Amino acid sequence: MKLIKLYFCACLTLMLALGQSSRATARPLDENPLDGLWKGPLQMPGGKLEVIFRLVKLSSGEYFATLDVPMQKVSRLSVTVTMRADTVVLTSTEANATYIGRLASNGSQLQGSWVQPGFKVPMVLSHAEVPAATAIVAPRLTPPYREEEVRFSNIDARLQLAGTLTVPAGAGPFPAVVLLSDAGPHDRNGTVGDFAPLSRLADYLTRRGIAVLRFDDRGVGQSNGGAQPTISELVTDAQAGLSYMRTRSEIDLSKLGLIGHGEGGNVALLAATMPLPPSFVVGLAPYALPGSVILAQQQEIALRSLHTDPAQITESINRQQEMFRIINHTQDNNQAQNVLANMMRQSNANLDPAAAQASAADMVSARYRYFLSFNPLENLPKIACPVLLLYGTADDMLNVDTNAALLSRALRSNKSVTTHKLLGVNHLFQPDRTQWPLLNGEPKPNLSPAASEAVRAWVTGQAAK
Repeated sequence: MKLIKLYFCACLTLMLALGQSSRATARPLDENPLDGLWKGPLQMPGGKLEVIFRLVKLSSGEYFATLDVPMQKVSRLSVTVTMRADTVVLTSTEANATYIGRLASNGSQLQGSWVQPGFKVPMVLSHAEVPAATAIVAPRLTPPYREEEVRFSNIDARLQLAGTLTVPAGAGPFPAVVLLSDAGPHDRNGTVGDFAPLSRLADYLTRRGIAVLRFDDRGVGQSNGGAQPTISELVTDAQAGLSYMRTRSEIDLSKLGLIGHGEGGNVALLAATMPLPPSFVVGLAPYALPGSVILAQQQEIALRSLHTDPAQITESINRQQEMFRIINHTQDNNQAQNVLANMMRQSNANLDPAAAQASAADMVSARYRYFLSFNPLENLPKIACPVLLLYGTADDMLNVDTNAALLSRALRSNKSVTTHKLLGVNHLFQPDRTQWPLLNGEPKPNLSPAASEAVRAWVTGQAAK
């Protein structure tokens, strides 16, 4: 859930930190797409932390971005990207921090400063391509199953989704699943950094007799559409995937399910409450708490992990809650946006007006408003199909025990619900680092074999009934 955007005031110290000499060597941003990883050392009291921003340019022309601080186990914090001429402002309100940098002439570095309340330090970010992009096109052995590039329409025929269908060898029909990614725009492989969990899961399942459809989210890859759909809109994408699979002769229509990761698990559960539901649902770390509670908890976790002063944490949380109240009680978007932007500017006189307006605009978007009030438990008693809830005990993005218990309780009228927790597995369903395979002497993340097999065994069990 850290991919959900929330925006409250983060202290910005704008061009003063950049130096006048950099203007001569900078290059306009439209000549240098920012896609990829931007990494740099953050000098903190007592040592350095590696900071990684991931930027993906969407079909709308906007950027989707996240922030990782691996040494602090901070991952996938939401980031706002604001651009003006040759300057990039990357704002993570969950971390209460902003990076302001100017793009160098070679397009490979951002030179600027990391700013938090009461703390500012110079920092250079260096560009690197996302390794997964190379892995996707690299030569590989032909898999022992059929692969097909497919396109299908949502209810709105103008919304075209593109994906990959993998079908086991043989005549079929086969049990089948549609994969749904976690929150935020993802490609069909669910790529996060250099890890593609949905691609790995699809390969594992298809090799073992289960057909799989995975597709690019709206505005990503070959799919069109807006980049910030609400959860209810994502449900229609899941339904479109199911509808497409029902047109294929290789698919057993009575054994067609949804597997969703993170927020995708919530989308899958909600789809199971609708007409023409899936035959079964697998939720990989779905959440159970209302959106506003999730955001508040994650903000506090992020601030504490970055060693923010306790008084500043309290102030930031209180400010966030006040902004939530304004959003909930002000239906006029323009008015709400202006109020929020004004609050940000009053809290920090150095905040750039354009950055404040951009952050406020995201906070009053349909996606954000919907998420704040979204109750994942509300319609779950309607679900009649079998459900598997799978979590990892090392998940650092949500409280596993709380969320699993609440979802299980909401589904108690359904006699076919299984909840399972995997020891040492994180939110991306990677095993403990000691179990990662070595590639060229370096450990590389893999999808937990225990998670893959747990999904396969449960889906196969449902298909056998």
